[in-house]
Amino acid sequence: MAHATVGVLQKVPLLAGLDAKELGSLAAALRQRTFAAGQPAVEEGRGGAGFFIVLAGSCTVSIAGERVNRLGPGDYFGEMALLAEDGLRTATITPDEDLECVGMASWEFKAFLEEHPDVAWRILQTVAQRAR
Repeated sequence: MAHATVGVLQKVPLLAGLDAKELGSLAAALRQRTFAAGQPAVEEGRGGAGFFIVLAGSCTVSIAGERVNRLGPGDYFGEMALLAEDGLRTATITPDEDLECVGMASWEFKAFLEEHPDVAWRILQTVAQRAR
C-alpha cells in the first residue's frame, strides 16, 4: 500500500504552497483506506464524513448514473460533502481497480482548513469549477 509521505502530498495540486512541516502534520493526520474495485467508495445522495486523496489506482465519478470524470493519484474526493450543510455526497465514486487512499474525518478536515486558509481557498476554486 502507498503511504502519505510529504513527497507524495507535495504532488497533490490542492496542497501546493504548504511547507514540509505543514505537509508532515497533514500526513500524520491522514488514515490509510482501500476501496475495493467495483464497490462504490461513496454514493451520491448519501451522507459523507470523509475527505480522501487518491494515492494509487483510479476511479470513475458519476452523477445520476452518468460518468462525468475519472480520478487517479493526486486527485481527491469528498470535499464537497464536507463543505455542504447537509453533508450529502454529490457524486458516486466507483473504483476501477483497488483504490488506495488516505483520508480524514469532517471534523479533522475542518480544523485543517481553519489552520490553512490557502488550502480552503483552493478548494473553493475547485468547487466553483466543478459547479460550472
